[in-house]
Amino acid sequence: MLSNTIDQEIKKAMLAKDQAQLRGLRAIKAALLLAKTEKGSAEEITEDAEVKIIQKLIKQRRESSDIYKAQGREDLAKIEDEEIEVIGNFLPKQMDKAEVEAVIARLISESGASSVKDMGKVMGLANKELAGKADGKLIAETVKSQLA
Repeated sequence: MLSNTIDQEIKKAMLAKDQAQLRGLRAIKAALLLAKTEKGSAEEITEDAEVKIIQKLIKQRRESSDIYKAQGREDLAKIEDEEIEVIGNFLPKQMDKAEVEAVIARLISESGASSVKDMGKVMGLANKELAGKADGKLIAETVKSQLA
């Protein structure tokens, strides 16, 4: 279970005095605790839910990093980038662009999609199959380019 792994990694990071590692791990732990205590949530968080939480944390940090870089605050952007690296270690192996293109091409042929009008249908299938394995932006760009 991810929360047990995170607890063990936090202990290691504390002993190593690795502040970047510690920040990223604590962010994951806080997000998991928040998800566990949300109203209407199940006792245990599913693996899919854990992946979505981690993806959300990475997306938030990526957006913050971009804003900091645009404002010339490389010191703050560096902190966000360090946390992205730490948090990203807990995601499943990400597919490269060629693998994503192959999966989407197969989904397009299976679904009978022929134009950009069918993008929603293909995106639904692609997001279901590639959840946690590829970046949403890459999926959307690939679907759009293959249907155009």
